[in-house]
Amino acid sequence: MRYNTFSIFLHWLLALVIFGTFCFGAYMVDLPFSPARLKQYNWHKWAGMTIFTISAIRLFWRIMHKPPELPAHMPAWQRFASHFNHWALYALFFIVPLLGWAYSNATGFPVVVYGWIALPDLVSSNESLAESLKLLHRYAAYSLAALVLIHIAAAFKHQWLDGDGLLSRMIPSLRSGRS
Repeated sequence: MRYNTFSIFLHWLLALVIFGTFCFGAYMVDLPFSPARLKQYNWHKWAGMTIFTISAIRLFWRIMHKPPELPAHMPAWQRFASHFNHWALYALFFIVPLLGWAYSNATGFPVVVYGWIALPDLVSSNESLAESLKLLHRYAAYSLAALVLIHIAAAFKHQWLDGDGLLSRMIPSLRSGRS
């Protein structure tokens, strides 16, 4: 059984935005202070809030639409690992942007999504808190990246080593009428 079309769309959209945001964040972190860097940080914040929003939609959709069952032959430890990894991913989909938002506030910078949606401050400006939140945001982002790599490796293992077609459940179908 496959995931439905909207689940597949949300999965790949979120994957693309997370990958791009992670790469952009890794690139911009060492740039010298300048107006261009401030602009890039704003883009990064917008991407983070986009991730947060897509994640909320995806979580709601997941709760309302039960995912396909895992293959019956999977050992219990793999079922546990799969469920643990998925829920840890979902948690980090929210934790990473929230830490970034709080970090921005602690440095004294507001989060204004797309230049026109001013978000409330989660914390007050505080230099020592900002340093802690910066590290937590970075560690959470790298933890998310690690879990994504585990997720990808497991999908490839199931598709090509186990031959159970698990990966194909999430690949968009080119045939019309499939959902």
